[in-house]
Amino acid sequence: MLNPEAGRSEAAETPLTAPVVIVGGGFGGLYTALALAARRQHPPILLIEPNDRFLFLPLLYELLSGELRSWEIAPRYDSVLAGKGVAWLQDRVVRIDTRSSHVHTSSGRCLPFSRLVLATGAQSNDFGIPGVAEYSLGFRTLADVERLQKLIQTLKERSRPLQRLAVVGAGASGVELACKLADQLQGSTIVDLIEQGPGLLPQAKAFNREQAEQALQRRDVRLRTQTRVEAVQAGGLTLLGPTGTEQLNVDGVIWTAGLRFQAPECQPAIPVDQLGRLSCEPSLQLVDHPYLFALGDIAQQECRLPATAQVAFQQAECLAGNLLRSLAGEPLEPFHYNDLGEMMSLGRGEASLVGGGFTLAGSAAFQIRRLAYLARLPGKSHQFKVAAGWLADWPR
Repeated sequence: MLNPEAGRSEAAETPLTAPVVIVGGGFGGLYTALALAARRQHPPILLIEPNDRFLFLPLLYELLSGELRSWEIAPRYDSVLAGKGVAWLQDRVVRIDTRSSHVHTSSGRCLPFSRLVLATGAQSNDFGIPGVAEYSLGFRTLADVERLQKLIQTLKERSRPLQRLAVVGAGASGVELACKLADQLQGSTIVDLIEQGPGLLPQAKAFNREQAEQALQRRDVRLRTQTRVEAVQAGGLTLLGPTGTEQLNVDGVIWTAGLRFQAPECQPAIPVDQLGRLSCEPSLQLVDHPYLFALGDIAQQECRLPATAQVAFQQAECLAGNLLRSLAGEPLEPFHYNDLGEMMSLGRGEASLVGGGFTLAGSAAFQIRRLAYLARLPGKSHQFKVAAGWLADWPR
């Protein structure tokens, strides 16, 4: 971690000798830092991220169900980056001065950069619907998991008639979460999956969509399509569906219905699209800003890419090379996405996957999914620790 007692003389450093600054330590930011640090003669690298732990979001469902432990999917940044040649500053960037090539943080620091990478990811989008922020739970952080685990335990212990949880949004997050919740609740609570569109998983592969439908049916998850949430209240939802307005009494609402994006304030302002994403060249360089780059969810390109970890993994490797080319004054290379397939968790010990010309569902798919993600965990040392833990747990 960067020494917080270092003086303010950093601001006097010239951009030519300043580090590559990466804002955001999610998939895009952390893996770009690691990929760049693995290159020979790499420049100084500074990762600015306010949280103390990296969170491997695709495995958050297994943390909820107890199939994985928090240390496995949420290693500390100081552990992951130890000995890698990447400085980590636990702080938040609040403003970027593109003219002077400096970032300003919430703690009052003013830091120069030679190149800047924006990888601030996504946040939940409540679409301005009344009551969502006040009365619903998210599912994007360790704190969200803890709150939901407590709610599950309360519902199982209380086990009153007609207990109900509502999951809003039948994309991949909502479907995977609904399956895990149904398995955890063991019939004590009805699970409703509410979707504004005509069906679930509109962007998914056909095989995975079919497997998801079957998994929800086996668990008696109630899928409500073409149903819009009008408002969320304490203990209920106001819905507008095919038959009109309905009041649905619930014991909890989990919101997975959409994402929004917000980069730090830039001066002069940088144009964004209607969702807050930054327009990028094929090289992941920001349009009209040769020293600024973006990747992951916040990067918007002409070729529309899915908001998945797989995209961020691949962009990180491309961007690491382009940062070196930019510093050397060489032409940049365009990013080309290689669709390696699609994996979904569909309940405890079950998954579905499509890739490499084959399809698979069930327990075997669950194990392959875990191994695939094991190979993507940040840092070889952490991968070995997690693998050792899994082997130790194998007899159970």
